[in-house]
Amino acid sequence: MQAEVITQPRKTMTPKPAVKPRKNTKSQEDVRVKFAENSAPTGAAAGESGRYVYGILQSRDRIDFGRVGIGGAGEMVYTVNYQDIAAVVSNTSVYIFDPTRENALAHEHVIETVMKTYTIIPMSFGTVFRTDNDIREVLKSIYASLKDVLHQMSGKLEFGLKVNWDRDRIIEDIKQEDEEIRKFHQEIIRKHLQSTYLARMQLGRMIDKALAERSISYVREIYEALRGVCVASRDNQPIGDKMIMNAAFLVERDREPEFDEAVNTVAKKYGQRLKFKYTGPWPPYNFVNIRLKLERVGAG
Repeated sequence: MQAEVITQPRKTMTPKPAVKPRKNTKSQEDVRVKFAENSAPTGAAAGESGRYVYGILQSRDRIDFGRVGIGGAGEMVYTVNYQDIAAVVSNTSVYIFDPTRENALAHEHVIETVMKTYTIIPMSFGTVFRTDNDIREVLKSIYASLKDVLHQMSGKLEFGLKVNWDRDRIIEDIKQEDEEIRKFHQEIIRKHLQSTYLARMQLGRMIDKALAERSISYVREIYEALRGVCVASRDNQPIGDKMIMNAAFLVERDREPEFDEAVNTVAKKYGQRLKFKYTGPWPPYNFVNIRLKLERVGAG
């Protein structure tokens, strides 16, 4: 029997009041972890006691983060340690968590509490093991990989940036600024071309091409403006016709004010033409993807 637990980027973000990439970096590991039948962390029955895992951090000592655990029972959030790394967990009597808004916010609240002081590598929502010892076995099995990821992400935060544009306004700018399009548009209006439909189709194609070039140019300029204040970036798929940029940025914690200033500066440059939605800080959801292959094997 196999089960797969994957740490994935979470998409829910809370806007910050007020937007780099040097390289596209993503740390990935596929690690197979074997358990004896009597200790496998998968397959627990609903209602059985377990440990909800929020993420991994670096520490030799047990840390308590307060009674803020998921589930609404005020469970203590604490660390389960193996050598100098630890899982952030809380006790739970529920094995399968529904991804309700309440549960998602509780999960995120713990992450935000931890990351005020520590670099945390987040686990995906709903990751549950049976016992502390099961968690230690996993930490032991992938210790080298976790140490490497923690080293890479140490002292870094993630920020999100979505950029939308006013498409109609940009089209009007193009009609005025692109000489070929401006002349052709004026010719259509002035001469009432007989093949108006075909002429307008041609104009539409010209505008679409110019829009694509303008979008690429804007995104390149934004990245260039933020190049010196981030460690890495990750491009995500834009959502809808108005979005031209959907990116995540990895920033040194002590350079957050500098990154904020750079974001606001580039946002002001484009005025009303571009709308910047800047979010964070987050743990490095978009820069860490650790897959745990959990395999159940016979105890003998």
